[in-house]
Amino acid sequence: MFKRKLLALDHHAPDSVNINDEREIKNLVLWLENQKIRRYKIENRGVLEADGPQWRANFEKYCKDLASPIVDGSMEEKLEWLIGYAVSLEYADDVGKYKAQTAENISKTVLTAPKVESSNPLDNMDFESADFKKGVLTLAQILNITPHPDHLITLQAVSKVVRERLSQEALDNPNNIIVKGKPFPFQEADLGFDMGDYVLNQAAKILRLLYIHDLRDLQTNINETIVAVQSITADPKTDTKLGQVGR
Repeated sequence: MFKRKLLALDHHAPDSVNINDEREIKNLVLWLENQKIRRYKIENRGVLEADGPQWRANFEKYCKDLASPIVDGSMEEKLEWLIGYAVSLEYADDVGKYKAQTAENISKTVLTAPKVESSNPLDNMDFESADFKKGVLTLAQILNITPHPDHLITLQAVSKVVRERLSQEALDNPNNIIVKGKPFPFQEADLGFDMGDYVLNQAAKILRLLYIHDLRDLQTNINETIVAVQSITADPKTDTKLGQVGR
């Protein structure tokens, strides 16, 4: 939760501070005092290295010495203020450096930065343009895919059909891809429960069939893995040179 501020302070581990660990909290407070705040003299900073109740008492006094407005707040709130205070001191130490970082200067830096031109035509394509949406709709109509209101979802469906039905493997072996048999009348199937709405019940039936389809694919992959493992374990390679008879 303090990552951005700790990054600004060049903390060595801004994204791994565990505020539920008193030891890490103590290390963070000590680091802030030694590196950024410097409220106490070096010889007096040992009070922030104490343990248990004594450290908590010393920490409360430390916050009071810094005139922290967080009196009865949680440890998170106290640390939030303490880190923010360290950021303000860091800013005050070099105001000119940070004042130069205005939005205008940053935008100029971005504009003058070298542009990297990609050879991939997809990088220059406008996926929200009218022509792109029209092209996706045309592909969906050619492939007999019901278009979705979101053209990007329609594009995903087009991609799936092309990948599964129009690949070279599918074209060479169409009988392995084309679904045969009588369509399952899912409208007449028993859902097993009633959602109180006809449309919702039909949607639930479709979702259940899709789930069963995914389970079948998973079982097929498991069976193929078992067969592959058995082909190795059932025909072990033996090096007869390592054999030894007698003594």
